[in-house]
Amino acid sequence: MFRLEGMIIFHNLQILNHLKSLTLMENYDSSSAAAAAGIFAIVSALIIPFIIIWVIMVIAHWKIYEKAGKPGWAAIIPIYNIIVLLEIVGKPVWWIILFLIPCVNIIFAVWTINLLSKSFGQSEGFTVGLLLLGVVFYPILGFGNYQYLGPSAKEAGGLKPFDPSTNYKDPFNPNPPQV
Repeated sequence: MFRLEGMIIFHNLQILNHLKSLTLMENYDSSSAAAAAGIFAIVSALIIPFIIIWVIMVIAHWKIYEKAGKPGWAAIIPIYNIIVLLEIVGKPVWWIILFLIPCVNIIFAVWTINLLSKSFGQSEGFTVGLLLLGVVFYPILGFGNYQYLGPSAKEAGGLKPFDPSTNYKDPFNPNPPQV
């Protein structure tokens, strides 16, 4: 019995010594703390510019929506912003389903961006800019002197200044009540 108690005590002392070595600074390596601080600094230095770019893009989209006569806050609501964008370019709301299909969504996203460019009277070159350098071209579209000419779908009738009181076809309500 004495031998068993002695073994238990010895085992407990070993555990205690192991815990003691873990809590003491004997095994502390300052290079690991420096590495963690370095990684944190690099990640912070990368995240801050991304946040700034994101804020600029949100403001640019807000301005684009306001130019098109839509509420600017719609640009920050997920899914609803796509519905409003489809309304701006004159395409039906059911197109949002096409944005959920892999590979098909790329084609329709490019098409929608092209229609957005056309809705503001710009060419395919501006569409390429929106696709490849969106960080530059969306703010140009939002803050520039570009005027919304109406939905760029076939029924928009070409590049003329947008006037909602004349022959505007609302994609959500194709047959508005007559006054």
